[in-house]
Amino acid sequence: ELGWISKVHVNRPAVVRHAERIKKWRTVKGNWQAAWLLKAVTCIDLTTLSGDDTPSNVHRLCFKAKHPIREDLLKALDMHDKGITVGAVCVYPARVTDAVNALKAAGCNIPVASVAAGFPSGQTPLETKLAEIKLAVEYGAREIDIVISRSLVLTGQWEGLYEEIRQCREACGEAHMKTILATGELGSLANVYKASMIAMMAGSDFIKTSTGKEVENATFPVGVVMMRAIREFYWQTGNKVGFKPAGGIRTAKEAITWLMLVKEELGVEWLTPELFRLGASSLLGDIEKQIFYHVTGSYALQHDLAMA
Repeated sequence: ELGWISKVHVNRPAVVRHAERIKKWRTVKGNWQAAWLLKAVTCIDLTTLSGDDTPSNVHRLCFKAKHPIREDLLKALDMHDKGITVGAVCVYPARVTDAVNALKAAGCNIPVASVAAGFPSGQTPLETKLAEIKLAVEYGAREIDIVISRSLVLTGQWEGLYEEIRQCREACGEAHMKTILATGELGSLANVYKASMIAMMAGSDFIKTSTGKEVENATFPVGVVMMRAIREFYWQTGNKVGFKPAGGIRTAKEAITWLMLVKEELGVEWLTPELFRLGASSLLGDIEKQIFYHVTGSYALQHDLAMA
């Protein structure tokens, strides 16, 4: 529907002012804070995307995914029997089998997500992208995080972008597809909105802000624009598409602010792992520290908490 795309206008000063207000929101305290933090844990895509990833550190990550918060802390909150795990484990395609085997051995059903389609630059031929997606699914990935070709956005090739994402969606088969827009490299908020719409029209289950490798990753102005696009798409089609901010989200306070923003813009029904994820590698460690402080009244020492 190119008619939607041609009419897009984003009032950047208004978006930026709104984002500044979001940063000043007062956070929740006490038991309310603990509850919001546990909700954030269930929405985390626990991620390792390093060149030195090995089977052993992926196995370790998977164990942390099943036991994200220390058992005695959960017992103190009476949440030890609620089955709290992270939303997914996210790795490179070459490490998918390691993650699938580790989670199976741990006896849990946490999905494995794999980045694909020329992550993080997207500068590979479409045939290569599709082959990589199919291999990741074959290895056992139940979620695929693709990355778009930014050049198609920057040159206004909207039909080309649609066709690329549509073919990626087809290659994913039964796996859920999250489309990474790499918003820090799209040039304008209007392009972010247009790319969000195209990605949803092409069948994306989620739209995601960043690869985590750009200079600018998840920001509140971008989040507002993407969520407004999701809301408009839902009004027009009745289809709910998920949202995933990723890159640079490291503190518990930031996680709660993102949750609050989703609640304000999209509603409580989006605050589930099926429609909201946080892409993060170090966020879980800070959340566990805050829960430790809430339960014990003292700050955790280096050896008190297992590394995330």
